[in-house]
Amino acid sequence: MRRLLLTLLLLLPTLALAQDDNGEDERKVLSAEVLWELDRIGSPAISPTGDWIVAPVTDYDVEEDTGETRLWLFAADGSVERPLTVEGQDASSPAFSPDGDRLAFVAKRGDDEAGQIYLINMGGPGEAQKLSDVPTGVGGLKWVGEHIYFVSSVYPDMDWEAMEEKLTEEKESKVSAHQWNALPYSSWDHWIDEERQNHVFRMPADGGDVEAITQPLGRQLSRSGAGAGSYDVHPDETHIAFVADRKLDGVDPDYDVFLAEIGADSADNLTAENEASDSTPMFSPDGETLAYLQQDIAGFYGDTQDIVLVDLDSLEQRNITEDWDRSASGLVWAPGSDGFFGSIQDEGTVRVFFIGTDGEPRAITTDTSYGDLAVADDGTLVGTNESFLYPPRLVRIDSDSGEAERLSTINKELLDSVDAGSYESVTYSGHDGADIQMWVNYPPGFDESKEYPLFLLIHGGPHGSINDVFHFRWNAQTFASWGYVTAWHNFHGSSGFGQDFVDYINPDWLTAPYNDTIAAAEWFADKSWIDGDRMVAGGGSYGGYLSSILLGKAHPFNALMIHAPVYNMYSQMAADFAVHATRFGNFWENPEIYKEISPHYYAEDFDTPALIIHGQQDLRVPVGQAFELFRTLQSKDIESRLIYFPDENHWVLKPNNSLYWYDEVRKWFANFAEPGPQ
Repeated sequence: MRRLLLTLLLLLPTLALAQDDNGEDERKVLSAEVLWELDRIGSPAISPTGDWIVAPVTDYDVEEDTGETRLWLFAADGSVERPLTVEGQDASSPAFSPDGDRLAFVAKRGDDEAGQIYLINMGGPGEAQKLSDVPTGVGGLKWVGEHIYFVSSVYPDMDWEAMEEKLTEEKESKVSAHQWNALPYSSWDHWIDEERQNHVFRMPADGGDVEAITQPLGRQLSRSGAGAGSYDVHPDETHIAFVADRKLDGVDPDYDVFLAEIGADSADNLTAENEASDSTPMFSPDGETLAYLQQDIAGFYGDTQDIVLVDLDSLEQRNITEDWDRSASGLVWAPGSDGFFGSIQDEGTVRVFFIGTDGEPRAITTDTSYGDLAVADDGTLVGTNESFLYPPRLVRIDSDSGEAERLSTINKELLDSVDAGSYESVTYSGHDGADIQMWVNYPPGFDESKEYPLFLLIHGGPHGSINDVFHFRWNAQTFASWGYVTAWHNFHGSSGFGQDFVDYINPDWLTAPYNDTIAAAEWFADKSWIDGDRMVAGGGSYGGYLSSILLGKAHPFNALMIHAPVYNMYSQMAADFAVHATRFGNFWENPEIYKEISPHYYAEDFDTPALIIHGQQDLRVPVGQAFELFRTLQSKDIESRLIYFPDENHWVLKPNNSLYWYDEVRKWFANFAEPGPQ
C-alpha cells in the first residue's frame, strides 16, 4: 500500500488538469512540462520615439526537441502585440534606425551559412531585405547615424573571399583536430579558434561595402566572446570605444577600455593604470561623456563594478559610485545624459535604480525583479519583469513612481490555469552571526498544520545570487510542486549584499557557505511544518562544489543532487577559467589553500547517497569532475548514480533532456525523502 501511495504521489506533478469531486477542472501545478509550454521573452529594443518595442520571443516544440525565436512587435500604449518576423526562421538582435522608421536584426535565411543583417520597414507590411553577406556572420548590432555596426569573428589576414573559401574548406575537411599554442582554448561550451579574432565592422544602412573599424587599430575584442556590450560608437560616428585585453597572454587577461577615432590606426588605453577589469563603454546621448564599468581587484569576477565617467574634451575621469556598496549593471543612459537607469542586484531582488551623474542612486522599483532595460528619446522606459511565480514579461516602467504596466499577454492564459504556490523572503542567522537572506517556496495548497520535506538548493557562482526571478532550468516552484518546501539561501559570497559580503569567502570557499547551509537547515528544522527526517539538498557548479563538501562533513540531508560539480580543485585547471590562480596563486605556488577547500580531500568521510549529473560539452567545469566523484562514491560503496549528457554543456538546455533531468531528480529524492505533507 505504501509503495502504491508513493507511486501516485510521484505521478501527480505530471498530470494536466485534474477533476475535483464535482467533476470541475482544477488548476495545474507548475510542472516541468508546463515550463516548456511557456514562451520566453528576451531583451527588448525601443524606437527612439518611444512608440514601438520589438523583443525576441522563443517558443519550443518538445516533440521536435527544437526552439524558434521570432521578433514580436509591441506598442508602448499596449494596443499592439503580434509577431513581426515570419514563422520558421529565427531572428534576433533587433536595433532601430535613429529615426525609428526601420529595424535591423540578425537572421539566417535561405542560403545563408551564418547570421546576416536584415532590414524591415516599420511603416507597413513588407518582406525583410537582406543587407549583409559576411561569411563569418554578424552579431552585436548597433545602428548609429548612417551605419550599422556589428561584431564578427574573422581571420585577420584574409579578405572576405578568402575567408569564405577557408570556411568551406573547414566544413568539408575530414580532420576534426583542434590546435592551440596559447590560451584561451575554450569558453563555457565552445572551443576558440586561435586563428580568428573578434572585431567591429560597419556598413552603410542603405547598402555598400563593409568597413573594418577595430582591426586597423591593432587591438581585438575579447577572444572568449564579444557582443554589443563590448563596444560603443559616438552619436556623431567620430569615435569608437571598445574593450580589449591589454596583456594578450591569455592566462590572466586585463580587459581595458580603449578610445579611438574611427578611421585612425591606433587607440588610446583609458584604463591602463587599473589592473582589474574595465568593461561596458557607453557614450552619452549628448556625446560629451563616455561611461564605463570598473573593478578594483584583479582576478575577482565578483568584485563590485563602479561607474566611471570620462569627459571627452579633457579625458578627465571620475568614479561616481565608489561610495555606493552595490555593483552597477544593466545600465542605459537616460536621454538627458544626466544619469543612468540600471537593473541592480539588491539583497535578493533585481531593482531598477536611477544613478545620476552626481553618483546619487535612487531606487525606482521595490518588489519582484526587473531587467533588460531600454529607454526612448522621450524617456519611455521599458524592460522585463519577473518573479518566482511568473517568467519575464514586457513592461513599461514609470521612472518616478516605479509602477509597471504590463505590455505583453504572452503566457497569460497558460499561467492563469496554473497554481504556482507561494513564496517569501526570510532572514536567519548564519556564519558568525551574520544575517542571511533566503527565499522559501511553498507547495500549492501548503498547510502549515502538516509536516513537509525540505529541498534546500545551493546556488552557483559562488559570486552570484538567487533573486526573485523565474528560473527555467532550476525552478523552485516546480520542485515545490512535487510536494517539497523548496529554499534558496544567499550564503556568504553572494552578490547584491555589499562588497564585504561577496568577498568574504575568498580564498576560503568552504567555511562560511557551509556554515550558512547548515544554519539554513537548522532554521527549517525548528519549524513545525518541516519534517526534519525528510531533508535533501543539492546544487550545480559552485552549488555542486558545496554539495560535494557536504558529502564529507556533518549535515542533516538524506541525499544530495550534485550537478556539474567543482570536485577537484587541481583538475579544475582543465577548465576555461582558473578559479583562484590570478589572485591567490596556482596550486603549486600556494598548495595549502587548495588542500583546505578541495572537496576531494574529504572523500574519506563521504557517506551520503548522491545523484551526479554532468554534460560533455561543459568547458567551465569539465565533465571529468563528475566521473572522478562518481568513481570515488562507487569505490566507497555509497549509493550513487551518474547521469551523463553527451550533448549538453554547463546547463541542460534541450527540452527533452530537461524533462528527463527534472524527472530523474524527482525520482531520486523521492527514494530518500517522501514527497508531500504528512
